[in-house]
Order: sequence, then C-alpha cells, then structure tokens
Amino acid sequence: MVNDFALWIAGGLFAENGAPPAPPALTPAATCAYNRASRLAMHRAPLFSIAAVMIPFAAVLAQTQAQPLTLGRHWTGQSVDPAYEGYDINADGTFNLWFGYLNRNYEETPDIPVGPNNNFSPGPADRGQPAHFAVRRHKDVFAVVVPKDFGNQKLVWTIVSHGQTQKVTGTLDRVWQIDRKYTTREADIRSPYSNLPPEVKLRAAADGNTSAPLEIEFEATDDMRPAVAGKPIGMTFAWVKYRGPGNVKFEPAKGKVENGKASAQAFFDVPGEYVLQVVVDDGSGVNAGNFAYQCCWTNAQIRVTVGGK
Repeated sequence: MVNDFALWIAGGLFAENGAPPAPPALTPAATCAYNRASRLAMHRAPLFSIAAVMIPFAAVLAQTQAQPLTLGRHWTGQSVDPAYEGYDINADGTFNLWFGYLNRNYEETPDIPVGPNNNFSPGPADRGQPAHFAVRRHKDVFAVVVPKDFGNQKLVWTIVSHGQTQKVTGTLDRVWQIDRKYTTREADIRSPYSNLPPEVKLRAAADGNTSAPLEIEFEATDDMRPAVAGKPIGMTFAWVKYRGPGNVKFEPAKGKVENGKASAQAFFDVPGEYVLQVVVDDGSGVNAGNFAYQCCWTNAQIRVTVGGK
C-alpha cells in the first residue's frame, strides 16, 4: 500500500496535464490526501518541492491506515524511573537534593524494598526513598540532605523493576538549583514568596492491627493562595503507602481539607512496620497537575506499627 500510494502521488505530480490520475482504492482519510494533492498539482507549484512534501506524507498516511493506532498505555510490566528534581539550600549551608519518580505503569504499584533493586550510591543505600511506587509521576517526593562541602560529588539513585535498570544522578550543578523565591505561582519581582506550601501536622493512633482500621488525621494551615475571584482554591490531600510489607487501603484516599483538618482510615492486610505519606496541596501543586512548578504542596510522613489479629 505504501509503494502504490507513493507512486500514485509521484506519478500524478509529474503528469503532463498537471493533475493526478485516479487514485487506487482509498479510505476516506486517504481520499482527503488525494484531493489535496490534486489542488496542489492544479496550482502548478514547483513540481520537485511538491513531490518532496507529498511523498513522505503519503507514506506516513498509508502506514497509519495499514497499522491501527494504539494508545501506548501499559497497565503493568513497565519500569519505574527515578527523577532528580534539583536542590535548594538550607539556612545552615547544607543542601537538599530533591528526588521523585515516574512509574510508567497505569495500574501496577510495585513494592521495591531498599536493597539491590532500590538504592543510593555512594554511601548508605537507604536515603529515605520510597519502597512503594504509586502510578505515574510524583515530584519532590523526598530530599536527601548533603553537607555544605558536598562540592562536585554525585549521588546516584538506582531502581530495578521488571529487569529494567534506571538511574538518576543528583548534583549541585547550578543549573539544578531551585529558586524557592520565584518558582511559585503568582510570584514576581514585586511579590516574592507570594505562595507558600501548607504546613502539616500528622497524628495517628499509637499502633494498629490487621483486624481494625487505623485512624489517622492531620491539621494543615496555608497562606490562602492561590485564589480565584478572590477566593482560595482550597487544600486537598492524597494518601499513599510509602513503605511497608503489605497492602494499605485508605478511606478516603483523596479529598478536601475542611476547616484545616482531614482524617482517614488505613486498612492493613499484613502486620509490620509501615510509613504512610500524605500529600497536601494548596491547589497549585502536583495534586492539581501543575508539574511545572516547585510549589506548593507538602509531603508529610508518619511511621506506624501494625500488629496481627
């Protein structure tokens, strides 16, 4: 089909009467291409330039007709890719290297314990990274604090999933510095720090067990930005397991922060030590889908011990 279509276009463009002959059997989309070619030829544009444009187009069109388009989404079996987001500077001169990840699956949420398949190097393998990976992109998930004399050293996070090894390198190269002063929505020279992330305080029962849900709650305060028509968009929350040996179900897993508070129940199927994370977003950050900004959301974690029935 590719050759027939391309030869037909070429033959028509070089025909003496300037109009392409009747095309081979075409789908409606291909017929549109034929009609366009006819108009171009009748205008007698330079033949070689038209052919240079139309022949590749015809080949692509024919291929798309012969090969059905696919969405390219994979529910399972794909890699988890670590991401380096950049660094900022603490008041004491140390640095925060910020990391996130992209789980390329749309359903699978793999557990990859810290170890050979989930580690940092050089130095300690455990730098506080997640061992459970929710679907899709998660930005500024955690920070690794490095000393003020870190200099030109590098920190590499490696994740191995489904036999695919993915690595990312954190450095203090100045192109990676995050300017917290102006990377917020609504910030400008006249009004830096015009939007700050929420402050979050987490609480949970002393321990839990697999026979009953664990009650968890938090309080959050914000600067009431961003606002639309003079009204704050409002804070939202999203819970996720960060580490732990079993499955965790949250009810509700997502929602709005009402009057500076929100609560949920966590259900566990396996006893053990868990780390739970809540992302509290003021309407301008990752929960709102604004990945271009470094603000404004807060990741808060809590450790819980879950016993058996």
